[in-house]
Amino acid sequence: MNITHIYYDEIDSTNNEIKRQIKNNIAEGTVISAGCQTAGRGRSGHDWVSPKGVSVATSMVLYPNSVKMEHVPRLTLLAAVAVAKAIESLYDLKTEIKWPNDILVHKKKICGILTEMEAEKGAVKYVVVGIGVNVHNREFEKELSDKATSLDLAIEEEGRSSYTHCKDVTKEIWDEFAKVYESFLQTEDLTEILSFYNERLVNKNKEVRVLDPLGAYEAIAIEMLSTGELLVDKCGEKKKIDSGEVSVRGIYGYV
Repeated sequence: MNITHIYYDEIDSTNNEIKRQIKNNIAEGTVISAGCQTAGRGRSGHDWVSPKGVSVATSMVLYPNSVKMEHVPRLTLLAAVAVAKAIESLYDLKTEIKWPNDILVHKKKICGILTEMEAEKGAVKYVVVGIGVNVHNREFEKELSDKATSLDLAIEEEGRSSYTHCKDVTKEIWDEFAKVYESFLQTEDLTEILSFYNERLVNKNKEVRVLDPLGAYEAIAIEMLSTGELLVDKCGEKKKIDSGEVSVRGIYGYV
């Protein structure tokens, strides 16, 4: 896949701009990035704040027309792994993953991912993968202050001088994503990233609270499966958890 980068100083949302440019038949692998987003979004309709010049705000368009629609959510997990690999490669920081797609450094969230799909006549028309990474951020909204961090803060916590650059992070993420995406197109499962992912699963073999709409319960997180589901043990009964239906929290906090 050829990757083409387009950059804006300021935009409402890189996901929105991708969707606008799809009307002009932009090629798969086109990346829109911005120095500032005025209306960025995260999962579940939450805002994703992208102040000017301090974070990565970037989106890529895909046309996985042969992929079954029920498998498209797995692309979000590929993006999570791409972010983790990029951070580890560029800055020698240890990452962890809170299922399904939160990337953590020092137990705090550093990345947000939003994947959007458009279907037509029962088939995938296009997918937009949007990624936001905190790079130079030093302050966060009150409700996030104990849950979020940035690359600069994480590096400095380890007693090192920060040398981060949003452009480097953006390029490395999409280069890593392209590698795992090509493999995914052949299998439509997550076998290629499974070992890497589960080695970093922050709740692996730990007690979690499963927030099921039918009733919350506690279980032991075992591993992510190649389908993207989280396998848990509830009082000796193995259960597969779908991220589209439930969420998982740590017993004593965010993780």
